[in-house]
Order: sequence, then C-alpha cells, then structure tokens
Amino acid sequence: MKTNVRFLPLMLTAVILLLLSAGRPAFSGDSARVKERGVLRHLGVPYANFVTGAGDGMDVELMKGFADFLGVRYEYVRTSWKDAVGDLTGKRVKVAGEDIRVIGEVPVKGDVLANGFTILPWRKKIVLFSTPTFPTQIWVLARADSPMTPIQPTSDIRKDILEVKKQLKGRTVLGMADTCLEPSLYGVSETGAVVRMFQGRLNQLAPAVLKHDAEATLLDVPDALIALEKWPGQVKVIGPLSAEQGMGVAFARDSPELLAACNRYLEKCRKDGTYLKLVRKYYPAVFAYYRNFFEKSP
Repeated sequence: MKTNVRFLPLMLTAVILLLLSAGRPAFSGDSARVKERGVLRHLGVPYANFVTGAGDGMDVELMKGFADFLGVRYEYVRTSWKDAVGDLTGKRVKVAGEDIRVIGEVPVKGDVLANGFTILPWRKKIVLFSTPTFPTQIWVLARADSPMTPIQPTSDIRKDILEVKKQLKGRTVLGMADTCLEPSLYGVSETGAVVRMFQGRLNQLAPAVLKHDAEATLLDVPDALIALEKWPGQVKVIGPLSAEQGMGVAFARDSPELLAACNRYLEKCRKDGTYLKLVRKYYPAVFAYYRNFFEKSP
C-alpha cells in the first residue's frame, strides 16, 4: 500500500498525459509525425494533368519526390473538391465569396493537398500554401461557332476583363461551387449572364459546352489548355475574368514544419531542373502564356 501511494503522483501524471494525447488529432501533418508514421499521404482530386487518375501527373510526381525528400513512403489518397479541405484540415467549411464558416468536424485523411489547387482568399483562411507551383487565371471558354469573339488583349487586365464581361450579357455560363470557378468570385451574375452551376467534374465542363449544355464556361488555365489541345477548332478562349493567380500545395494550419520542408524541397527542384522538366512534360503549351512566371525558375 505504501508503495502504491508513493507512486500515485507518477501514475496520475501518466494518465493526464495519455488523456491529453488522446485529445489530439489522430494524424497530424507535422513533419515529425509524418516521419514517425513513415508515409506521406497525398490528397488529390483527379484533375487535368496534375493528378491524372492513372497514377501520374505533375503534382503526383512532385509529391512522390517530396516523400523521398522526407525519407518516407508515398501514398495517394483520392478526394473530391467537396471534401478536399475537410480531408486535410478535419474541418468542414461553408464558403460565401471570400468568407468561410466552420460547420463541422471530419476525420483527417491526408497530410498534403496537391492537384492544381488555386490559392484563393477564402482558402488561405483555412489552409497554408506553399510557394506557387503553377500560374493560372480564370478564362471564359466557348464553342468555336459562338457569336462571342475573343478579345484583343491590352496591357491593362482590368480593361480586358471588362471587355469579356460585356459579351456575357444574356449568355448561359457554367461555373462550379466551392472551387476557383465559383461565378460569384468574378461578378458573373452582375454582367447579366445566366449562371448555371455545374454538378459534374471539372474536366467535364468543356465537354458540356460542346454538348450545348451552356454557351460558355469558366475554366482555369490548365484545364483550358487541355481543352484547346483535345478539341482543336471546336472551342475558343474569349478572354480572362481574373488577374493572374497561383496554384500551390496546401497544408493544415497546424503543419508549419511540413510546409517549410515542402518549400525547401520545391526550391531544390527549381535549382536542379526537376521542376521545369515536369512542367514541360505535362504542360508544354503554358510557356507561351506565362513566360514571366517560369523565367523566375532556373
């Protein structure tokens, strides 16, 4: 009995530490925990040439390299646009323009999210982003036989956007909620356009326009480049609806160490040529549109 009493404080301390650890998330994105687990879980939505769904893609190869950089095994975890942020952060959010509201808790399923994920103001409120990995922009894409005509670009992006918006009045335009193609982010309804929220996958937007589901659609640059290559002479770009944006690798906000490690890895890829090699492999046409972005890389 005396022995038990003597060790009671130590036993209580052990119990308290156990309870505290039980209250933490089962999986943390912290780099030490990733290394301890021995695997980097890459959350990705099959999208464009970032995550093809066939086991490759620009972001798949980048994250496989990041896993090697950390000295751990790579694991792909498929997610959806609707679930991606929750699968990364453990929090379900409701988006309204550039604002968010946490509406619930969900299990964390991955450590990094990378699939051509655009850096948007509302997303920065719930996740951390790496240095930009790819340039993008929101374009309006229409069928080649549409009466809408491609604008003549100027040196003023605001004027270019206004010229595009003038052509949207009375047109049916597809967008997609909770993504970078959310029409309210770009004031599409205010142009007099008839907005239709698409319920399919992002890579189905261009085919939907070709099937006459709408006269035009919002697309970001990577998907638009693929559409132009896949359906030459059948689609055309009218012009931009946004200034240039960036895409990056996303992390939970409690993962600053893993983010810092990723930025070191990306810098290494830029210096040794790995990064530009992957861009040329998956998006060779992008250099014609965003030369300045890639001139920053050796």
